Amino acid sequence: MAHVEIVQLLVSPVHRLAGRPGDGVPELPRAELVPSAEVRAGLGIVGDRYFNRPAHRNASITLMAAERLPRPPAGEADLLRTRRNVLLRGVDIDAFVGSTVFLDCGTGPVTLEVRTAARPCAWMDATLGPGAQRALRGGGGVRCRPLTDGTLAVGPAEFGVV
Repeated sequence: MAHVEIVQLLVSPVHRLAGRPGDGVPELPRAELVPSAEVRAGLGIVGDRYFNRPAHRNASITLMAAERLPRPPAGEADLLRTRRNVLLRGVDIDAFVGSTVFLDCGTGPVTLEVRTAARPCAWMDATLGPGAQRALRGGGGVRCRPLTDGTLAVGPAEFGVV
């Protein structure tokens, strides 16, 4: 078990990065960054755009390591720009594809099956800055299927492999 930090949580009811990156970055409301999020087994994060969507049930929650995140000139690299759900500090989450892991913020573990890599797309160059898509190859985060209900919260957490 390792001590980690949940730096940010994003719960977005809509898919904001639609169209072409060359058309410009749409509004990314800061209200989508939340202090806590409710997770439901097999469904995802309550209120998120991928919650209970059949096409996304095996990848309804995305996690990313803060250490992998390139910093844009403005210094505002965050989940609004990457559109991942959970930003972690203290664990290289990309190394756990194929594993079952848990995060415990003090209210009990949320168990996640780490299914696949979350590959960076061309939007990363538009939202984070030129070269971000290439810089995030192999470190763009992971897509997970939640196996248990629970709550994730910004702040310290325990991380482990089941």
